[in-house]
Amino acid sequence: MTDSPVRTDDNPFALSHLDALEAESVHIFREVAGEFERPVILFSGGKDSIVMLHLALKAFAPAPVPFALLHVDTGHNFPEVIEYRDRTVAQHGLRLHVASVQDFIDRGVLRERPDGTRNPLQTVPLLDAIGSGKFDAVFGGGRRDEEKARAKERVFSLRDEFGAWDPRRQRPELWSLYNGRHAVGEHVRVFPLSNWTELDVWQYIEREEIALPEIYYAHHRDVFRRDGMWLTAGEWGGPKEHETVENRLVRYRTVGDMSCTGAVDSDAGTIEAVIAEIAASRLTERGATRADDKLSEAAMEDRKREGYF
Repeated sequence: MTDSPVRTDDNPFALSHLDALEAESVHIFREVAGEFERPVILFSGGKDSIVMLHLALKAFAPAPVPFALLHVDTGHNFPEVIEYRDRTVAQHGLRLHVASVQDFIDRGVLRERPDGTRNPLQTVPLLDAIGSGKFDAVFGGGRRDEEKARAKERVFSLRDEFGAWDPRRQRPELWSLYNGRHAVGEHVRVFPLSNWTELDVWQYIEREEIALPEIYYAHHRDVFRRDGMWLTAGEWGGPKEHETVENRLVRYRTVGDMSCTGAVDSDAGTIEAVIAEIAASRLTERGATRADDKLSEAAMEDRKREGYF
């Protein structure tokens, strides 16, 4: 994290906590623009990618963002989030590349899983899009507080020619100096929000008045209980005969594939209420609401070694 002095009554000109995080992220975006030829930003319409895009817009204003966007579409996305994604792309005149999991299933490259979830199937379309687009740097919204495998990641994370992550090849990043050197065929994953927490993200959203899909705030939704989570019914395979659909007041802390992203019971309908709720929570959003991270103790790390984020 940036070692900037914290603003106090005795030092009113020092950066606030959010200002320091913002400055670090802006620096990372500009550093990548100077070091790489074809960067791309992963953008799903989730809150972290929304904040990441907001920071990119700030980093290069008044010029346009010099990077395209990339979304790996599972085909099981929440409609509200896809609508937000498309509206945002149009609003800012951005270029969007979509890598479709369904396309790879239709071609026989991938096969549907018995549990219906497509999150683990994103790796192949992601790596194909990176290769075909010749992207040498890929921005992701991962944060170290989300999950222990992500806590091991550097801001600049080198991936080999197969997109795989090797924690033993992690490079030191002392004094915010980032090493983007890579061989032909390799690329670097870049995490501008690495030092942010979920609470930081929400406080920044409040301060910057960033609009989000309404799915992040309390709303009534038809859900059913599976593996301790409230899931949304859909064509992906839920609910089963013994699973009862209920209409509950819920919200989503994180957004991904509908088949593995759970809602939480909540009456937090405003950003102030969401921040208060998160401040009192003992669980990260992925730990509380992502079934794909519960497949095994090392589920995320295994997928990262295969090329996933």
